[in-house]
Amino acid sequence: MYPTQQQLENYAALAVRTGVNVQQGQTVVLMTPISAAPLARLIAMKAYEAGAKHVQVEYNDEELARIKYKLAPEEAFGEYPMWRAKAWEGYVEQGAAFITIYSPNPDLLTGVDANRVATATKAASTALSGYRGALMNHSNAWTLISYATPEWAAKVFPDVSPEEAVQKLWERIIEATRIGLENPIQAWSEHNAKLLQVVELLNGKRYRQLRYQAPGTDLTIDLPEGHIWLGGAKANAKGVLFNPNMPTEEVFTMPHKDGVNGTVRSTKPLNYNGQVIDGFSLTFKDGKVTEYSAEKGYEALSHLVGTDEGAAKLGEVALVPHNSPISNSNVIFFNTLYDENASCHLALGQAYPVNLSGGTTMSPEELLAHGANRSLVHEDFMIGSAEMNIDGITQDGSAEPIFRGGNWAI
Repeated sequence: MYPTQQQLENYAALAVRTGVNVQQGQTVVLMTPISAAPLARLIAMKAYEAGAKHVQVEYNDEELARIKYKLAPEEAFGEYPMWRAKAWEGYVEQGAAFITIYSPNPDLLTGVDANRVATATKAASTALSGYRGALMNHSNAWTLISYATPEWAAKVFPDVSPEEAVQKLWERIIEATRIGLENPIQAWSEHNAKLLQVVELLNGKRYRQLRYQAPGTDLTIDLPEGHIWLGGAKANAKGVLFNPNMPTEEVFTMPHKDGVNGTVRSTKPLNYNGQVIDGFSLTFKDGKVTEYSAEKGYEALSHLVGTDEGAAKLGEVALVPHNSPISNSNVIFFNTLYDENASCHLALGQAYPVNLSGGTTMSPEELLAHGANRSLVHEDFMIGSAEMNIDGITQDGSAEPIFRGGNWAI
């Protein structure tokens, strides 16, 4: 069964060397589901070989989370242990690198009271805002990877045996992360260079607005003055390059929080905290969601949009061609790490300060004044398709094609 031992070792080395680029004497914090223990152990080994001083492994068990949601008293969900929040902030201050193996079960919380989930999510987001803010500011190196679990695989490939589903999912992961190649690290270096070319082209354009047209979508998004496009490898506060998402096919920037108008329709399901939201539309006026609908998961969408004032505004706009490796697999992954890299997407909530010139040194008030959104959440949702057209509006008001038929036109 996939993957081979060599491919797993390649994956671990890739996460350590390219994902977070571990430095001599650095602490590495690894968050992983219990089922991914074989990969977690290899990552720890590769991290120590790369010079890490400590590798702190934080295991999680989704089934325990479900048990709590079903049986714990109501007051439990409004609390988050502050000692844990302080520990995460301590890791940030130490300059730790963070690796997350992200393999959620999309149906984990089916049948669970959505109010409980929303309350717990908000409590955790509030307590962890310092830690999450540091990562969104790229103060520390961090990366997300995935591991094929039986629960996730069964959702992606429901019509085959459990064993075959896991194998098919591993095949997709191996292809998307390039760990089946002879030299995955070199392949990622070449991939990052290609994304950088697109980033430099878009940054040279200095568009003031993007216009989207597709079935169910008619949307304009203003871009703030001094916005910066990013993609592929990024630099942390110490200038160390890292890859936040593996895989990645996107280039992204900051929308102006008050400059979004029109309607956008999702094109892929969204797995939001163990609840699937699908077939949904959002209508914006002056940046804020004023109407929304969903064929599935309406209550979860309502809780997401209502988390706080900024949750009803956009914090990210990302471009991904329809003709790209993950999209061409024709697989819906029910995992945002993969689905967002198969489709153009937007994000509700917090903006990345790194997407604004000088943003990493601005106060929260200065960021807001420059058009950056602020929220406890940052939730990507997919809107791209083979029918997506996007125009960039230049400083003089003329329109240039960026996407036609879902693919690059520049």
